[in-house]
Amino acid sequence: MDLHNPVILESTLANIVDEQTIEETFATLVERRIGFEPLQYLTGTAPFRHLEIEVGPGVLVPRPESELLVEAVLQHISNMEGIVSVVDLGAGSGALSLAVATEAENARVIAVEKSPEAIFWLKKNVSRIDEKVRIVEGDVSDVLIDVKCDLVIANPPYIPDDQVLPRDVAGFEPHIALFGGPTGIEIPRQFIAAAARLLKSGGVLVIEHTEEQGLVIEGELALDFENVVLHHDLNDRPRWSSAVRR
Repeated sequence: MDLHNPVILESTLANIVDEQTIEETFATLVERRIGFEPLQYLTGTAPFRHLEIEVGPGVLVPRPESELLVEAVLQHISNMEGIVSVVDLGAGSGALSLAVATEAENARVIAVEKSPEAIFWLKKNVSRIDEKVRIVEGDVSDVLIDVKCDLVIANPPYIPDDQVLPRDVAGFEPHIALFGGPTGIEIPRQFIAAAARLLKSGGVLVIEHTEEQGLVIEGELALDFENVVLHHDLNDRPRWSSAVRR
């Protein structure tokens, strides 16, 4: 990473006019990056589709691979008439919710998140980008009991608990948003059950997972869903699935 790049440093240094303060701030940023802190935490934003999402300690940095889930949801919305209800399970920073809400005028999006730290960033992004997104605080298994929706988008924690991650991930990003249980499937299973409860018959779920979990996810989806399809990410890896609620 080139911290001398003025584009990277613009948001942090733009309003600083004192040369000594600039040097001290720059040195602090370099020291933090040497300590493996994520670049997005240093700049305070992460690009996601056409948006700049504010991020920092306590919230997962949105990944480019997740943009494909948004693309799939938008494609489904384009084939539907009238208002389309979308629920984002485990919304985190709100990247997926806000991308859908700002790119589909007829979408009404509910963002579900239980982590207080992530909710801080979610509220910041919603208030700045699109206040029409409704935030619901709580566990996916307990909220929206009487709600039925057309689409569910989900990027659950799915990494096995014993998997070793890079230092800039494991040392900084929230483990609650990364690890999905002993096998990595335990939390996604809860998300799938929540989606089955929320979706109308014929509604669609899109869910992200590891490339090794495709067959297991397919088995979980087979209980309440049909037309299960495994999709590939930007690197041609099987990283997410879609399914239709019976």
